Amino acid sequence: MEYVQERIATLHDLTGTSVDGGQTGTGVGDERLPTETDDLERCVGETAIVVPMTDRECESPAAERVLSELEALAPAAVYVPVRAAPGRIEPFREWLESFSLPMCVLWCGAPGVDNLLAEAGLAGEYGKGRDVWLALGPAAAAAETVVVHDADARSYEADHVRRLLAPLAMDAGFEFSKGYYARVERNRLFGRLFRLFYEPLVETLATVHDEPILEYLSSFRYALAGEFAASADLTRRLQAPRSWGLEVGTLGNAFDHAGFAGTAQVDLGRHVHDHRVVAGETGLEGMSRTVAAELLRVVEQRGVEPTYDSLPRRYLETGERLLAQYRADAAFNGLEYDLESERGQLERYADSISPPGPDRRLPPWTDAPFEPADVLEAARPWQDGRVETGSVD
Repeated sequence: MEYVQERIATLHDLTGTSVDGGQTGTGVGDERLPTETDDLERCVGETAIVVPMTDRECESPAAERVLSELEALAPAAVYVPVRAAPGRIEPFREWLESFSLPMCVLWCGAPGVDNLLAEAGLAGEYGKGRDVWLALGPAAAAAETVVVHDADARSYEADHVRRLLAPLAMDAGFEFSKGYYARVERNRLFGRLFRLFYEPLVETLATVHDEPILEYLSSFRYALAGEFAASADLTRRLQAPRSWGLEVGTLGNAFDHAGFAGTAQVDLGRHVHDHRVVAGETGLEGMSRTVAAELLRVVEQRGVEPTYDSLPRRYLETGERLLAQYRADAAFNGLEYDLESERGQLERYADSISPPGPDRRLPPWTDAPFEPADVLEAARPWQDGRVETGSVD
């Protein structure tokens, strides 16, 4: 157990108790902690939760657990942006609406959504970022705060939402909260894309550039975690990449609008997630290209000018040093460690390091060419008795 602070506020789980509005710690003297008051539960009640899902999550044990846990809360709304084939959306929707939640299902592949985006000049590829963006506008319009998390954590607990919201409920100036956790499963270290790509790349950039954005990005203990909470105002200012890279893009916007003082990261314990293979476009290798593009775009737009000719080589040198450290950490904890496999991943990911290319992000909702209500209408064709078919990723 440790209690070290970063440049951003780091809220640790030092007592192992839940943050449930009355069971956390004891405070100092007679002063009660903000999370020991009704403020946190009131914050939950003023929060919209966004849980993106794809067809594979329908009735999956992990998604079932996530939604069942959310039933223990009383949020203002739960938005589930769904990417599913036309023939699957109805049973998917019926399953989602069977939970005792203020549920709003958004079909991201609905023809009306495609038309809405095309008419606004925002047509483009499908992906997680696009799905989440479609839900962020309605969520920020419906609530004071917004929580976003995935549906693939088999260890998910409702307390994760409370923990993410706790900094925002403290009335201490926090506008953005990011979750972090350990990824240790099957007697091995996971969190591979963060450990073997994001961390060494940011560290490599920081050795020759002193722009504040790099210190901000390096302050997060698990920057690629999908769990975050934000004020509605900040949520409306987020620019979303269309596919992967959402987590990094979110940090760039949080740096601009919340800064070091308005940002916290919160200990969510240990997570058990689904895992991707390494090779191929649908594996971590493909994800690394999108994450690299978004990360490098974030830092370029905030004053960093990477030297791309030497950056892959210097990234590999940093990565080799980190491999030795992770190997020692694994040995210290009696974990298996495949050095050659991890070194091979470094080499794959190094090929992803190149200039980011055109900026195809979706606009912040403050500049969106239509209203959240337009998305609600377009993404729910069943509201007026229409069950349409259309394109799907």
